[in-house]
Amino acid sequence: MHDLFIALLLGIIEGITEFLPISSTGHLLIAEHWLGARSDLFNIAIQAGAILAVVVIYWKRLWGMLLAFLGKDAPAAYDPLGQTATPAQSRDYAFKLIAAFLVTAVGGLLVKKLGWRLPETVTPVAWALVIGAVWMVLAEQLAARRAAREGERSAITWTVALLVGAAQIVAGVFPGTSRSAATIFVALLAGTTHRAAATEFAFLVGIPTMFAATGYELLGTLKAGGAAGEDWTALAVAFVAAAITAFVAVKWLLHYIQQHRFTGFAVYRLLVGLALLLWLPVGQ
Repeated sequence: MHDLFIALLLGIIEGITEFLPISSTGHLLIAEHWLGARSDLFNIAIQAGAILAVVVIYWKRLWGMLLAFLGKDAPAAYDPLGQTATPAQSRDYAFKLIAAFLVTAVGGLLVKKLGWRLPETVTPVAWALVIGAVWMVLAEQLAARRAAREGERSAITWTVALLVGAAQIVAGVFPGTSRSAATIFVALLAGTTHRAAATEFAFLVGIPTMFAATGYELLGTLKAGGAAGEDWTALAVAFVAAAITAFVAVKWLLHYIQQHRFTGFAVYRLLVGLALLLWLPVGQ
C-alpha cells in the first residue's frame, strides 16, 4: 500500500508539472531523492499518461489534422486565435508537427546511443531551475518587444518547428530545463510571438514524442527481461493519476496564459532552485 501511495503521489506531481514550465523531470528527481528512485520506464510512462490529457483536450483538432493529412474532408478546426483552419492549413501544421518529432526522435536516439542517463543528484536540477527562470524572463521580454515591433504572430514556421524539436532534446538532456518551457520559449523567440499558439504547438508535439519514448522504453524493458521486476500496478496508478491531474493543469494553463505572462512560473523556479542549492548538502 505504501508503494501505491508513492506511485499516486509521483503521478500527481508529474501531471501538474509536465505542462507547466517548471520541469516535470526535475520535480520527479527531487521527489525521488526522498521517496526512492523509480525505473526509467516508470518515469516515461507516467509522462505518457500526462500527454494523454492533451490528446483528450485536442482530439477534435488532431482528428481534423489526421483527415486533412490523409486527403479527406476534414471538420472545421480552429487555431489558437479562434479562426477556422482550412484542410490545407491543417495538413501543413501536421507536417510541421511530424518534422519537429523527427528531429527529436533522431537526436534522442543519438543521445541514448551515447549512454546518457539522468543524474542521480538534485544539484544539477536546482541549477537548471535557476538558470531556466532567468532565461524565461529574458526570452519573454524579447518576444514581447518583437511582437510590439512586428505585430503578434500565431503562425508556426518551419524554423519554429525544427527548433522546437531540437529544444525537446535539450530538455531531455538537462533535467530541470522543462520540456514545455524549452519548446514554448524557443517558439516565442523564433517568431511565434502569440503565447497560446506557441504553447499549443509545444503541447501537441509532445504527443508523438512521449508516446514514442514510452514505447521505446517498454520494448527495451521487455527485451531485457525486466518486465517481471516492474510494479505494473503502481505504474498503472501513477499513469491514471498523471492523466487526470494533467488534464486539469492544461485546462487551467490555457486559460491563464490568455491574460498573464509566464513570469510567475519563473519566480517559482527561481525560489525552488535557490532553496535546493542552499539546503542540500554538497554533492546531493
